[in-house]
Amino acid sequence: MTTTATATPAHAAIRHIEPIAVSLPMTKPMKMAGVLIKAADNVLVRVELDGGHVGWGEAASAHSMTGETVESMMAAIRHMAPTLTGMDGAAIEAVSTRMDQLMYYNQSAKSAVEMALHDALGKALNKPVYDLLGGRQRSRVPVLWLLGTGSIEGDIAEALAKKAAGFVAYKVKVGAGAPADDALRTRKVCEALGQGLLISADANQGYSLEQALAYVKTVAGCGLDFFEQPIAGHDIDGMAQLAAASSLPIGFDEGLHGIDDLLQHHARKAARGCSLKTIKLGGLRGVMAAARLCDQLDMKVNLACKVAESGIAAASLMHIAAAVPQVAWGVSISNQYLADDIVRSTVPVVDGHAEVPAGVGLGIEVDEAKVRKYTRAM
Repeated sequence: MTTTATATPAHAAIRHIEPIAVSLPMTKPMKMAGVLIKAADNVLVRVELDGGHVGWGEAASAHSMTGETVESMMAAIRHMAPTLTGMDGAAIEAVSTRMDQLMYYNQSAKSAVEMALHDALGKALNKPVYDLLGGRQRSRVPVLWLLGTGSIEGDIAEALAKKAAGFVAYKVKVGAGAPADDALRTRKVCEALGQGLLISADANQGYSLEQALAYVKTVAGCGLDFFEQPIAGHDIDGMAQLAAASSLPIGFDEGLHGIDDLLQHHARKAARGCSLKTIKLGGLRGVMAAARLCDQLDMKVNLACKVAESGIAAASLMHIAAAVPQVAWGVSISNQYLADDIVRSTVPVVDGHAEVPAGVGLGIEVDEAKVRKYTRAM
């Protein structure tokens, strides 16, 4: 894929790469399968080109999804940075190839560097990042609001408040409790929200196959549009059995780490769609390649940040959303769950739809004072 039709800018060599560990406060804890997230522990990357243009990237730690921690990402980026310094920052594919040569996997760490390069290059070329990805096809996408209070009353109250605010897409977090209880909560949320909305559930691998089968049987006909990653990501056999037994479309997330995973799930009829994240696929270009393949395979796409990433990752996700062929299952930006963001002006959300930030690069301005405020010593 061509990076840009514009000639490579002068002074685009990578001058400096700095990883920064941060812990960002959340408005309230988010209950997911097996974990209660109380703070966002992420790694930021600040890249500076020789011409003075600065780009920012971000990756959340996701132990059960990528195996990477803040500590491991910091170590990986520090290991790669000396070799990457001096490379042509406009040759993003070459930089990604070099990162793959330097370290096996470590996709989240690599994605933060790659994201920062896109931001810096966009600024150097005076172009928005979506132009570097092939051009804009849309300017706004429905945001999936996560419902994870842990109670029926809490989820319904939050869902109705968001519906009143114009939100049209929702994701109920299940998998932390008994499937029967989760199914009851799901049905009650669907009843409260009514028809004509995009409503999904996500178990984050929290169920056994038997539990997942019980859940889909109980929620049949309640209005769910898809059910994401019910069982362990590596269990494609189980996913195929569940998909064959369910009229509810099954999606996968933790089971997707590369193009081969997409091809296998499609070949086995184990899923009808998936969640694409930069931390799993090594950056924006990895997500774009996967999204194009999904479109060819007639698989639905959800674009997502990990809970919870800042306005940096949210802006990156929206530039991807602008450029992919389709995003039928909405976007999951997660900076909206933070009590304080580190960008001065974040992704606009109007009537439940996220809008692509205007401006060059990612279209955001990072507040470096706030970055320092939330930096973790490491």
